[in-house]
Amino acid sequence: MGRHYENRKADMAKTQGAKAKLYSRYGKEIYVCAKNGGAEIDSNLSLKRMIEKAKKEQVPAHVIENALKKATSGAGEDFSPARYEGFGPGGCMVIVDCLTDNNNRTFTDVRQCFVKNDAKIGTQGTVAHMFDHQALFVFKHDDEEAILEILMEADVDVSDIELEDGMITVLAPHTEFNKARTALVEAIADIDFEIDEITFLPQNHTMVTGEDNIANFESFMAALDDCDDVQNVYHNAEFE
Repeated sequence: MGRHYENRKADMAKTQGAKAKLYSRYGKEIYVCAKNGGAEIDSNLSLKRMIEKAKKEQVPAHVIENALKKATSGAGEDFSPARYEGFGPGGCMVIVDCLTDNNNRTFTDVRQCFVKNDAKIGTQGTVAHMFDHQALFVFKHDDEEAILEILMEADVDVSDIELEDGMITVLAPHTEFNKARTALVEAIADIDFEIDEITFLPQNHTMVTGEDNIANFESFMAALDDCDDVQNVYHNAEFE
């Protein structure tokens, strides 16, 4: 399987502007989780996980509190998920996940990112079938068999598990996320997830070559990152 994943958010905290965008995105996701499932953390597992991730990314407490207050006040926007697919520079495949209160605006903004960077936006299902929608967990541990046993006892449908350089990577169907995470947390008291998320993992990779394609890809990713409605970007690009 190999550890073909990219912690995009880790790079976003390099400048104050990027931090502001990161805080905004977490605020939006926390707001949506709280509005859809209630603001009580103990009874809303999605909200609890999102707040834990926000704290790990050093999102300020006031950003989290404001999102929760907004969700319970009934005065906030109605956000809905939107997903766009297509081909990026060099022929790589791309999935763009958004949260939006205006689908027309978001589609226009995302489409411009494609058009201006030698990429082509497609229809729903254009490339999603070439990705696996998976729950992904990465954490420090040295016993692959013990982790597999924990998950099997919890009746988790494990897709793959790998031990590499003292890190365990677990893959499971995205519908198994909460069950798998709960099993790991209850069995390993001090577990510290490096990654615990639902993601799209490519079934194969496309090598992007040539200075123009590489430059366009970098510009494409930067443009998507600048879109306020874009929450996550998944791709299968590789570079030499």
